[in-house]
Amino acid sequence: MIRYNRVVLKISGEAISSEYGVFDINIVESLVNEIRIIYELGVEIGIVIGGGNIMRGGEFSQAGFDRNRSDYMGMLATLINSLLLEQLMNKNGVASIVQSALPIETVVESIDLRKTMAYLGEGKVVIFAAGTGSPHFTTDTAAALRAREINADLLLKATKVSGVYDKDPVRYSDAVHYPTLTYEDVLSKDLAVMDMAAVSLCREKKIPIVVFNIFEHGSIESIIRGKNVGTIIKE
Repeated sequence: MIRYNRVVLKISGEAISSEYGVFDINIVESLVNEIRIIYELGVEIGIVIGGGNIMRGGEFSQAGFDRNRSDYMGMLATLINSLLLEQLMNKNGVASIVQSALPIETVVESIDLRKTMAYLGEGKVVIFAAGTGSPHFTTDTAAALRAREINADLLLKATKVSGVYDKDPVRYSDAVHYPTLTYEDVLSKDLAVMDMAAVSLCREKKIPIVVFNIFEHGSIESIIRGKNVGTIIKE
């Protein structure tokens, strides 16, 4: 029995890269297989993928580049990742379509929420590219915004670690894992989970956020079935 019927999955760009290059097709196909499990359960799925494996607008702006132009470059990086994911999803039997927050009609259709809801109703996965379409906002914020727009039951934040900790578990062996947190906990403790705008957007609509390790096989299905995986952030 599934607990969540409509979700938004946020994936970082870094999650699909490896030491061998910007894209690691094996990693992407493994990710697609995890998504396919809940797709075949009938869950309606929206996806937001970052572009950090290609470039980060914020890092370029810190190097002296114009922030607005740098952020648009980052948005285009998310579009490249979205198109890659779409192709591999369709190839592996997961019907998908990309919608972009930036109008690039030759390549992809723009976000139209009426079409989005129709696609979800038809059983297609909708991949939202180009963040919010505006500079100065992260893809985390874009994921929270899309979750609100499509009335998602849950926002899934895929990471390389098993949830939220009081400090970086990769660097500190004594890092403490939080199985549950409130929105206020995240905001008041300034935990590095998602940016504050994203958490606030979810709090206003009471959309739970689950932070989990995308590389743990079956984790997405377990979450959808209501099992305790990673860290859940809720009211």
